[in-house]
Amino acid sequence: MFKLRRFLKDYIVLLIIGPLCKLTEAVLELFIPLVTADIIDNGVHKGDASYVLSHGALMVLMGALGLCFALVCQKSASITSQGFGTKLRNAMFRHINTLSHAELDKIGTPSLITRMTSDINQLQVAVAMLIRLVIRAPFLVIGALVMACTIDLKMSLIFFISSPLIALVLYIVMNRSVPFFKDMQKKLDKVSLLSRENLSGNRVIRAFNKQNEDENNFEKANSELTETSVRVGRISALLSPVTYIIAQAAIIAIVWFGSVSVNSGGLQTGEIIALVNYMTQILLAMIVVSNLVVIFTKAFASASRINEVFDTQPSVTEKTGGYIGIDQSAPAVEFRHVSFGYGDGGNALKDISFVADRGKTIGIIGGTGSGKTTLVNLIPRFYDPREGEILVSGTDVREFPFSQLRQEMGIVPQKAVLQSGTIRSNLLWGDTDADEKQMIKALKMSQAYEFVSKLPEGIDSEVTAGGTNFSGGQRQRLTIARALVRNPKLLILDDSASALDMATDAALRSELAKIEGMTVFIISQRVAAVKNSDRILVLENAELIGQGTHEQLKENCELYREICVSQGIE
Repeated sequence: MFKLRRFLKDYIVLLIIGPLCKLTEAVLELFIPLVTADIIDNGVHKGDASYVLSHGALMVLMGALGLCFALVCQKSASITSQGFGTKLRNAMFRHINTLSHAELDKIGTPSLITRMTSDINQLQVAVAMLIRLVIRAPFLVIGALVMACTIDLKMSLIFFISSPLIALVLYIVMNRSVPFFKDMQKKLDKVSLLSRENLSGNRVIRAFNKQNEDENNFEKANSELTETSVRVGRISALLSPVTYIIAQAAIIAIVWFGSVSVNSGGLQTGEIIALVNYMTQILLAMIVVSNLVVIFTKAFASASRINEVFDTQPSVTEKTGGYIGIDQSAPAVEFRHVSFGYGDGGNALKDISFVADRGKTIGIIGGTGSGKTTLVNLIPRFYDPREGEILVSGTDVREFPFSQLRQEMGIVPQKAVLQSGTIRSNLLWGDTDADEKQMIKALKMSQAYEFVSKLPEGIDSEVTAGGTNFSGGQRQRLTIARALVRNPKLLILDDSASALDMATDAALRSELAKIEGMTVFIISQRVAAVKNSDRILVLENAELIGQGTHEQLKENCELYREICVSQGIE
């Protein structure tokens, strides 16, 4: 948690003012029992109404001042904790955006969401409590002990016996419950994961009638989280009864021995009441301390999870330097003996070599899991290969700044995802300076203009999160249009026409063929989508087993021939 203190540097003044105000409030609170005792002994007993009223007014004034200091502290705590959370959340979001796909795959989206929400909220609570209670609670305990000593040393022995006993109970309960808090956050991750899968894949779940199975999985994860929470709750439930028993026993002892002392003239009634008040203050302060232990335990667990994200460095790093000159005579893309694998697993690509000349169309076909998507993801450096080189315009992709490398590319991922907003705002992702003429041209090329033009608001029509208000085919055409708006030199279509009918797919490919100088990579399971490509790459079990034109592969590649036969392609 201390590693995150840098996010508090703008709130140093409030971090000082807040605890000082709370400390002042605690000092006033410690003097109130003495004033109460004075009123009873010198006002009530003597029947001096003016003395009672004057000192009562003093108590009201002290209470009002305490309230003012508490409000200042509360405001300081609110500003600091919320500001801290905002800065931390922004920094974490920026850092996550620097991570490469490998790190995002490893941590997982649900876990990152939990860390940015629940874990940061825990830290915000801890910062607020740091300002409001961390100084006040221990000060009240120590101050009450000191004030008890000033009243009567013998009676203060009760305080010095009961206080360590309460502290021991707190230690035992906290020591047993603390290990469960980190476990709770991990189980909360699991619940978040299942929730996200259910919400994002709800249609698939219903289509396969798996609602009951999905509900059972969620109930199991939720039950595990509940079981851990209940276990912590049962242990923590012992805290209040045991500590109250000790405190009440101490109060009984104070009253018992105090009454004897009052009878003998050693103490006055008001002083006994003051001692009882101090014991109550110690009890309440100890309870606050126990709650602080819980809060800070959760905060330390959350901080370690957040620091884990900050400590994760991208495996794909950008080389510092300026703009790289483009060799127009070099091939658009070249793979030289490239091998790649995810994490510590086996190779997802093995010794891949091919050349994609400028202005040519490269088709990629193969079975599921053969490495098609992995191959094209290496071109914009979403991942780096384990071995070999990937060249764009004759230069290793690792030499390019990310902005330059990806600016010239139009990438349409396998899953068509649109951002909430409008069709226009989504198209502007491709080119922020695009005018309406460019957008309409891109929509026409992607075969999307036909349905967009029929919408009441045209390109200003609303797009919900993920584009769920459009069909799968419409989303795919809009994502293709988004890529075409920037007029890319290299277009990657990762099975992005799978939801299109054959006629629309053919019309799309016909429009793409008209664009001069653009190199196109088309991944598809359909032979019809790649058969007219200038070069077709056939992948199987992470290996490139054939490359050439449609006719060449039909003669030389058995797998390609089998795919053609299965799809009735001549």
